[in-house]
Amino acid sequence: MSPIEFDGSPTPTLGVEWEFALTDKVTGDLSNSAAALFAAVGEHHPDREGKIHKELLRNTVELVTGICRTTGEAIADLTDTLGVVRVLTEELGVDLYGAGTHPFAQYSTQLLTEGHRYAELIERTQWWGRQMLIWGVHVHVGISHRDKVLPILDSLLNFYPHLLALSSSSPMWAGQDTGYASNRAMMFQQLPTAGLPFQFETWDQFEAFVADQKTTGIIDHLNEIRWDIRPSPHLGTIEVRVCDGMTNLGELSAIVALIHCLVVDLDRRFSAGETLPTMAPWLVQENKWRAARYGLEAIVILDGQCREQLVTDDLHRLLERLQPIARDLGCVDELAGVERIIAQGASYQRQRAVYRDTHSMRDVVASVVAELD
Repeated sequence: MSPIEFDGSPTPTLGVEWEFALTDKVTGDLSNSAAALFAAVGEHHPDREGKIHKELLRNTVELVTGICRTTGEAIADLTDTLGVVRVLTEELGVDLYGAGTHPFAQYSTQLLTEGHRYAELIERTQWWGRQMLIWGVHVHVGISHRDKVLPILDSLLNFYPHLLALSSSSPMWAGQDTGYASNRAMMFQQLPTAGLPFQFETWDQFEAFVADQKTTGIIDHLNEIRWDIRPSPHLGTIEVRVCDGMTNLGELSAIVALIHCLVVDLDRRFSAGETLPTMAPWLVQENKWRAARYGLEAIVILDGQCREQLVTDDLHRLLERLQPIARDLGCVDELAGVERIIAQGASYQRQRAVYRDTHSMRDVVASVVAELD
């Protein structure tokens, strides 16, 4: 069994990855134009290539930040890259679509990004792999030492439904309303190694798990473990991959600030000698389903004693408790955006409202695209 070195971060750094679909300006359907976009980036903005990434399908582009200290710095970084990309997408006749799923696109017309790794994934996963018309947001928070990683990760699962409910933006799939706030969360967990993480007590147990995965050919590389929350040892971070794609910078900044505050709060409590609260895997699994199904109307399980509360009520309590952390991290204003999401509704609710008014999924796409302005 090979050791897995964790390259710890001395401060709680922040990094954000924001996935977008590319949609045709005329039809609203997905556009397999990522290759043309990346070629344009290489020609006109080669200095940005490290911040604009390819993904599994040619209808997707991912914008990534550098290593940041605050939510404001991360959002400014993304805003800068976004401005460059939007000039190029205008020239290509496509829009950036920031939601967890597309309301009417069909998987059969989507093209795979060139590369052995992507081809191998589809060969193995077949129908489920080809169905992955999904987009999300990933947030990295720096952790100083590997012995903190798993306790923080396990305790962070208690807040899984809060993050998913706030970010849910994928109610529609292949031309119909699924009844779920986040159909993306349900789809993605069908892939091998995706879904909720196992809850290990020690780093040695995690290393043994990875060794078994490699020995049996389930993975070749550590990054093929696609958990909703996972360690990223080479970056020295915990990577939170719970959230659906986000439609606008305001909501993105609010949820990034919330994740940053949650991780730092747990880090400080663990460092002070506290045993962090956790829940049994079956309760965590139920909370994921409830948030995916009901979004901001979910009644969530709060703790191992099975106390329950409306997720928005628990969010109000949580935001108040995190205020001192937000002041330390310089994100009080951004964190306040969580209350605005609660008051004004999440993306899945806005998408449904547009469809109720227009009976047009093309109009739903247009409404999501318009929110980026």
